[in-house]
Amino acid sequence: MIITFKIAFIGAGSIGFTRGLLRDVLSVPEFKNIEVAFTDINQKNLDMVTQLCQRDIDENGLSIQIEATTNRREALKNAKYIFNVVRIGGLEAFKHDVEIPLKYGVDQCVGDTLCAGGIMYGQRGIAEMLEICKDIREVASTDCLLLNYANPMAMLTWACNKYGGVHTIGLCHGVQGGHRQIANVLGRDQEEVDIICAGINHQTWYIQVKTDGEDRTGDLLEAFEQHPEYSKQEKVRIDMLRRFGYFSTESNGHLSEYVPWYRKRPEEINQWIDLSTWINGETGGYLRVCTEGRNWFETDFPNWLTEPAFEYKEENRGQEHGSYILEGLETGRVYRGHFNYVNNGVITNLPDDAIIEAPGYVDRNGINMPVVGDLPLGPAAVCNVSISVQRLAVEAAVHGDDYLLRQAMMMDPLVGAVCNPKEIWQMVDEFLVVQEQWLPQYRQATAAARTRLNSEELLPTKDYLGAARLKVKTVEEMAQNRKEAVKNASEADKGDF
Repeated sequence: MIITFKIAFIGAGSIGFTRGLLRDVLSVPEFKNIEVAFTDINQKNLDMVTQLCQRDIDENGLSIQIEATTNRREALKNAKYIFNVVRIGGLEAFKHDVEIPLKYGVDQCVGDTLCAGGIMYGQRGIAEMLEICKDIREVASTDCLLLNYANPMAMLTWACNKYGGVHTIGLCHGVQGGHRQIANVLGRDQEEVDIICAGINHQTWYIQVKTDGEDRTGDLLEAFEQHPEYSKQEKVRIDMLRRFGYFSTESNGHLSEYVPWYRKRPEEINQWIDLSTWINGETGGYLRVCTEGRNWFETDFPNWLTEPAFEYKEENRGQEHGSYILEGLETGRVYRGHFNYVNNGVITNLPDDAIIEAPGYVDRNGINMPVVGDLPLGPAAVCNVSISVQRLAVEAAVHGDDYLLRQAMMMDPLVGAVCNPKEIWQMVDEFLVVQEQWLPQYRQATAAARTRLNSEELLPTKDYLGAARLKVKTVEEMAQNRKEAVKNASEADKGDF
């Protein structure tokens, strides 16, 4: 049975996500005749990714012709499923997210989910996502589903559902990654380990881990402490496991910037991180690899076209949820994954309006989230702090309310641990002025911030590169290990917008 519908990718100039997600979708046997549209504001990136993906399609013998356009509404017209992989402001804005907080002593590894960088990423993203939702409501299929892969995951998904008027589900691969790690330390294959994982995006907790029907949750601490690699690379996650009793999904570097304890004293940061790979805690690590990946892809692109095309086979399919959700909805084959959704009582001790991440099932009847019940008290407390920050940040972005934005910064665990209120106020002023072009909702607040920065005596800031900042590699340096450079370019970047 051949099924036809239209999918659209917003921010399609993201080589890693776009190409991989398209491979996954077109590996479903029934999806060989769907329509595919790509849109991006960067014509050069759009052309390169389209050329590469069209080559994959052609070499797999499919007759699909990608519709590639910088006209977003044209790409969204009649789309039933929309993949959102944008990064509003691109790497230019993202650089500010990392470097302005460093002046105030806030040392982030990633800065795209919480902390100062994640809050500002959300301000830019929500403003544009509401415009995207308007286009979706007006030109896409009436039963359209928006599958959001962009960060900050919870904030964007929250805004799209509450204010955008578009049915939106947030998707992340963090649960799958931690699942693999747990299986590794228990000496099992991933499919042999049954999990229940629940919380909020990037702070989801493996509240039940079983092998052969036996609960192994209590075995994890010793297993991780004795693992030759994870014991060095995952010190923050292991310490959180030690003190809260449950393993958390997100990487060592990510988790370290969501809580107040591990990155507030520069002299202690290196005790908790590992520099064998950026995700373990490197200062500005994600910004570095995204910058390297962009530079490498632009330079090395001609070589990508000479390499074998992706083969659209089930065994080559990735673990991203998106294609499996479409498969479940369209064919009725049941899929169990972990999804970011409006809570509405799924996790009973987290707020109903929050975007939670929890197990869900997909078939022709839709996406169904069974009730998890209460999270353990400690993990719930960690999540509730972050949810308060997310709620403030969402309302600030939607209404252009810089007072709420400043409160979100104050309530953020790491920002609050490092900065005093006057520093936070000044840092927000700096953000508003330097990111003005991506923050149309803050025009009045930005004008007032500029006046203060130009006329008032400013608090001293630090000339601080962070506790573990590494240099961005040149293209020539990356060329010495092309395999690693290609891997980086494929995986690091989501879209530029």
